[in-house]
Amino acid sequence: MVAGSSVQARDIHGGVHLHHAAPSPRRPPVPRQLLPVPAHFTGRARDLRALDALRAARAGGSAPQVAVVSGPAGVGKTALVSRWLSALAPEFPDGQLYADLRGHTPAGPAGPTEALAGFLRALGAASIPGSLAEQAALWRSLTADLRLVVMLDNALSAAQVRTLLPAAPGSLVVVTSRHRLTGLGVDGAGFHQVGMLDPAAALELFTRGVGGDRVAADRPAAREVVGLCACLPLAVCLAAAQLAARPRRSVAALASALTRGRGPLETLGVEGDTAVRTALDESFATLPAGAADAYRRMGLLPVTRYDGPMVGAVCGVPPEEAEDLLELLLEVNLLEETGTSRAPGARDRYRFHDLVRQHAAGRAETDLPEPERRVTLRRFVDWCLATATAAEALLTPSHRNLPRDYGRQPAPPVAFDAQAPALAWLDEHRYDLMAALRLAAREGWDASTWQLVDAMWPLFLRLRPYDLWNEAHALGLAAARRAGHRAGEGRMLTSGGSGLCHTGRFDEGARWFEDALRHATEDGDERQRAQALHGLGRAHFGAGRTRDAEVHYGHALTLREAIGHTRGAALSRVCLGEIALAHDRPDLAAGRLATARAELVAEGDSYDAARALALLGHATARGGDARTGMRRLLRALVEFENAGSVHWQARTMEYLGQACQEHRAPTEAVRWFTRSLALYDPVSPTDAARLRTRLRETGPGPADAR
Repeated sequence: MVAGSSVQARDIHGGVHLHHAAPSPRRPPVPRQLLPVPAHFTGRARDLRALDALRAARAGGSAPQVAVVSGPAGVGKTALVSRWLSALAPEFPDGQLYADLRGHTPAGPAGPTEALAGFLRALGAASIPGSLAEQAALWRSLTADLRLVVMLDNALSAAQVRTLLPAAPGSLVVVTSRHRLTGLGVDGAGFHQVGMLDPAAALELFTRGVGGDRVAADRPAAREVVGLCACLPLAVCLAAAQLAARPRRSVAALASALTRGRGPLETLGVEGDTAVRTALDESFATLPAGAADAYRRMGLLPVTRYDGPMVGAVCGVPPEEAEDLLELLLEVNLLEETGTSRAPGARDRYRFHDLVRQHAAGRAETDLPEPERRVTLRRFVDWCLATATAAEALLTPSHRNLPRDYGRQPAPPVAFDAQAPALAWLDEHRYDLMAALRLAAREGWDASTWQLVDAMWPLFLRLRPYDLWNEAHALGLAAARRAGHRAGEGRMLTSGGSGLCHTGRFDEGARWFEDALRHATEDGDERQRAQALHGLGRAHFGAGRTRDAEVHYGHALTLREAIGHTRGAALSRVCLGEIALAHDRPDLAAGRLATARAELVAEGDSYDAARALALLGHATARGGDARTGMRRLLRALVEFENAGSVHWQARTMEYLGQACQEHRAPTEAVRWFTRSLALYDPVSPTDAARLRTRLRETGPGPADAR
């Protein structure tokens, strides 16, 4: 039984009639990514008024409003902007986006593609273009008519920000930075400098964190603590958290600890960095041994977000114990909450302030011997590999057939009980996995490098992060070659070649597949040889060389049938069906696709079975049987909706529109093309342009085709 639209097509004499409206495309939830406002936020009324005035002075322009909020590290720029934007949120119904540009982290600033890809996914893009130029173009297209708030935190330079500016004049972009970023003046930016809290506000912040009674009992000591913290909010909050966590300690004792071994107050430093360092040292000294160990090891990791399973893995403790350690660090203000994970178990996630992360890394360098630091990093890589492999085994079991070599016995991976949470974990941890991959490549852990790329296959296949796909496989291929692992090298060549083809680099992809074919032939690996031939078919087909593609697909099919690789044979048959359609031979295509559909259903490959069904429906309709063809297309559409495949939903809707168009039902055709365009718009500018052309040629419809 097929839900949704139905087709009346018993006797077709020029019209195809849809009795129900085409299903609406599923929209992603409106993004709400702003960080929570700190509970004890205080003392910034003047700054908030200045930001309101800054915005009012730049109202009504033809470009998005841009505000740069600058000031020293730890002064509270992020808290201030989070507070300001939280009050403005109702004015921006299309969402709030946040990106940490990591302008001052040891690993270096975030690249623009990382932030852009995150924004595009938040706005509903199911696949992200591979190049920065394409991503930026799609970003401008998607945001042209939206009212968004975009917060770009910890920016290093104007150039890092400029690519991330949306196109809509109704949007607001706020940038925080330690630098003034005056170069953004050419983009119409306004500027606001944040200074230290005044002493009264700093004392109020301290009092809120500690409790009024304790401060009232020794107000002179409280003022001394605030002075020692240079009225820097981060240092004040750290000092207050220490006292809140130790109810029996007096304010005077804290003041004494902060001055122990130090010279006059003038040595605190111009921007209060020394005040923060002193407060951090004191906070660290009060930590229990387990929390101190977690703090050090977290500082070593090349990531910006942490959760219980990750911290448990690097510390060698169960995730539940790690959650308790994270709570201890949160209690003394050494961690900040960033929200709840979408991955299994809905775990909380945390982050370090930049200065705290640097302090944690420094403690690790001081307190942990070099072999122990390497153990920590090795545990991180092994845990990433183990968990990605667990997700891979569930999402693409036929792909999970190469070895896994761990430097140490890995911590238990995250347990997945279904495909959806496994894919959600890969999605949420994609940059953690890439950080682990780069770390493994840098450390010369070659087996872990290429195997981690291999384990990430479902991420690349389902979510299509093309920039990461290509970077990962370049690293993986080099590592497999250094390791002399022939099967690993072959896998990197074929899965990497697919990524190149997806980004339109068909000739380069063909070279990768040719290398894979040569290696497989030398090794006598018939299955891998068939995979390389199939990949060559794909590269030639993408480049428009359909005759060459047909030859390679045909060779792959023959070889796969000979070795009993039923699923692989079915996939080659699907591709041969596409070629038959390209040659306008719908009957031949339908025969190939019907066989492939039956084989894929029998193999339990629901996603590729739906692809075969969509193409079969298209071929059937083109062959003259509109009723059967559209019934198959509607069934395929339901299957793609269940699988969450936006690209193939759009393609199937386009096929439905073509079927209606060919059978003289222009109103129904316009409906399907409009629905298809709505899905293609945030996914593929090329496909969207084709749909707009179809709509113009078909005539006016119920929606604006632009």
